[in-house]
Amino acid sequence: MAAATAAGLGTNVFLFRDARAAPDPVLEAGPVAHGSLPVPLVLDNGSFQARAGWACPGPDPGPEPRLQFRAVCARGRGGARGGAGPQVGNALGSLEPLRWMLRSPFDRNVPVNLELQELLLDYSFQHLGVSSQGCVDHPIVLTEAVCTPLYSRQMMSELLFECYGIPKVAYGIDSLFSFYHNNPKNMISSGLIISSGYQCTHILPILEGRLDARNCKRINLGGSQAAGYLQRLLQLKYPGHLAAITLSRMEEILHEHSYIAEDYVEELQKWRCPDYYENNVHKMQLPFSSKLLGSTLTSEEKQERRQQQLRRLQELNARRREEKLQLDQERLDRLLYVQELLEDGQMDQFHKALIELNMDSPEELQSYIQKLSAAVEQAKQKILQAEVSLEVDVVDSKPETPDLEQLEPSLEDVENINDFEPLFSEETPEVEKPVATVQPVFNLAAYHQLFVGTERIRAPEIIFQPSLIGEEQAGIAETLQYILDRYPKDVQELLVQNVFLTGGNMMYPGMKVRIEKELLEMRPFQSSFQVQLASNPVLDAWYGARDWALDHLDNEDVWITRKDYEEKGGGYLREHCASNVYVPIHLPRQAARSAEAQASGKGSGAGGGGASEQA
Repeated sequence: MAAATAAGLGTNVFLFRDARAAPDPVLEAGPVAHGSLPVPLVLDNGSFQARAGWACPGPDPGPEPRLQFRAVCARGRGGARGGAGPQVGNALGSLEPLRWMLRSPFDRNVPVNLELQELLLDYSFQHLGVSSQGCVDHPIVLTEAVCTPLYSRQMMSELLFECYGIPKVAYGIDSLFSFYHNNPKNMISSGLIISSGYQCTHILPILEGRLDARNCKRINLGGSQAAGYLQRLLQLKYPGHLAAITLSRMEEILHEHSYIAEDYVEELQKWRCPDYYENNVHKMQLPFSSKLLGSTLTSEEKQERRQQQLRRLQELNARRREEKLQLDQERLDRLLYVQELLEDGQMDQFHKALIELNMDSPEELQSYIQKLSAAVEQAKQKILQAEVSLEVDVVDSKPETPDLEQLEPSLEDVENINDFEPLFSEETPEVEKPVATVQPVFNLAAYHQLFVGTERIRAPEIIFQPSLIGEEQAGIAETLQYILDRYPKDVQELLVQNVFLTGGNMMYPGMKVRIEKELLEMRPFQSSFQVQLASNPVLDAWYGARDWALDHLDNEDVWITRKDYEEKGGGYLREHCASNVYVPIHLPRQAARSAEAQASGKGSGAGGGGASEQA
């Protein structure tokens, strides 16, 4: 596993790399020809990643493919109005911000949207440095899906011949090219290929070097479904981090932290042990802001900040008292004015004023005047005392409300300066001690960790047990048993001697051991078998296509030329050791039959005429 433990965060803690793809440089003009033969272009057209490069003849055909990019496109907003045009592959950088805009030309692993496929091919030819003007004057070796529909191949051939003007093309299956690369040259071999990619898993029987298409089987599960399943598991487990649990991070967990259990049930029993869990759980650290951790202020800075807060509270409290004193004074002046009306003998105005004040008698008026006078005097005394006693901080924790009468008793109860003096006294050292020892409620770094335990084996297990995600399909072991049962015993023995694993979804640690265990359970007692993992399950398809192109560069029997395309249609396929089986569509020839009937009728008519003439 390539991830490194995050320093300072604990054991088994791994940081997400969140790798951002760098834009591919436009390479210099590629090789044009080798002698009299043009150099082929090799394109591994995968549903997850596209790989493109030159098949250069010679002892050193070159390193790995020059281009490797995700097979997705995103059209920028306003692309038709002169804005940002469509972006492809590594030019997108990080995929997550554009996830809702991403488009793929594939349905499962079959290209169906040729407009997007054209964008991928444009990107490949441009960055490989194709120098021919107006066309791509190079043969092309292109991978395709197992048993690809004729309509898909027809559209692809039409795109290559009509749009790019290529001289010839050869189609082959990616897993067969990988099989071709990992077996000795000029050796006709039989075997059983298990190929698992991003969208599908295929089991392909090979008999005497050719694909037995009648017994091929496909499981509609791959890396994409495993990543989606892992995302759902972790989002249910950590609902507080829904947005941070992205598909790109789930793919990273699958590629670097997951493995295949040799015995799934037995492995789950191991995970029930606390010690085993603690030693094997992977804690994935999500990014978080360290500014939210405990304060790093010194004790002097904390004390100064506390004093500033207390001064603000004191100013706010004094302002409230002044406002309340002003309101009480205005109300007292109003009541005294009404009392003067009574003393002056203006009874009509006096009774009208009493009704407005909601009072019944002069005695009630006098009682309110006395209470307000006492409250005003008390407020004035408190303001004077606060101005004199600068060392005392008075805090009023009650919220400000428009109904000031409701605040009268609360202000009288809580605004006792002597009660608050021990709380804010600077001389008592007990105040600073608890503040200095306050610790954060929880570790913020630990809160942003995803504990990936049994999920490490549950997500990749779906290709063996599709029922884990509710799919009514057979897993790899059941499908393998079904295919073997379709052959005689001697052919079964021949096939299991070369079980070949390839594809990016076969790179989990423990995959080979699990396949061997499944074969051991289904094969007869003391029978032999051999399982081989591709040297590079991801790139061997491209390497095999390159090797095949160099070996068959001057063999015209395996290439589809422009003449073949124009005469036999876009769905035509020339078969070879790594190709699909060509099954043409035979349409009823009604026009030919009617023409034959007319010809036979004319012939019989002519014969009758001759007989009458003789008569």
